[in-house]
Amino acid sequence: MPVLRWIRRNLIVIAGLLTLAYMILPNIVVMVFSFNKPNGRFNYEWQRFSLDAWKDPCGVADLCGSLSLSLQIAFWATLGATALGTMVAFALVRYRFRARGAISSLIFLPMAMPEVVMAASLLTLFLNMGAQLGFWTVLIAHIMFCLSFVVTAVKARVMSMDPRLEEAARDLYAGPAQTFVRVTLPIAAPGIAAGAMLAFALSFDDFIITNFNAGSTVTFPMFVWGSAQRGTPVQINVIGTAMFIIAVMVVLVGQLIASRRKSNARN
Repeated sequence: MPVLRWIRRNLIVIAGLLTLAYMILPNIVVMVFSFNKPNGRFNYEWQRFSLDAWKDPCGVADLCGSLSLSLQIAFWATLGATALGTMVAFALVRYRFRARGAISSLIFLPMAMPEVVMAASLLTLFLNMGAQLGFWTVLIAHIMFCLSFVVTAVKARVMSMDPRLEEAARDLYAGPAQTFVRVTLPIAAPGIAAGAMLAFALSFDDFIITNFNAGSTVTFPMFVWGSAQRGTPVQINVIGTAMFIIAVMVVLVGQLIASRRKSNARN
């Protein structure tokens, strides 16, 4: 039958679209319910359309404060993890030293370890050190578990780099610093950017490790969890929708810049 033949020819495309729809469906639900005006405390059933939550996204006490705190932690965690992870990735790829293989394997340990185990271990470490739980303990914990993801992303990019490009720069009398800034860094930039974006998303979204080590500090995921116990305000859906739109715009801008670079390179 013609329909079955068409399905067979486009089976991969259909499966990809269904998978994409499955992934985006929760985001669509969040977006739709950001325009809801519930009768009670819980925003789980559609009642009527309203823009009240969008007009006053900070109308719920401590919501924007927790959001600001999460953004600060995510920013500094991304900065620290990206700087350290980039240096570690270059060291593992470009240099030969003792225990290089063991260190390379241990880098993946935070990615494989259950978050609750890591959270409890970090809490034990901080308590034994006498550290006061709060902003700094959360930041240290976030840098630690984001580091592995940055190293993985940057390492894959560095391994695919052609060393002849750097050799050509040195043959043209470029110094080590000039070669790194003008040749090595631009080529590694996509991997570094990917690691940084992944670190930011993981840090901003983390709940388990943060909940163990935050003390009285309340981040946005912790605020959402606490609000769900007594009623989810519509403003949470507004913030979630805004974050999703910003993330999509960043990806689209990145794709546009990449396509323009490819077209300029061809011309």
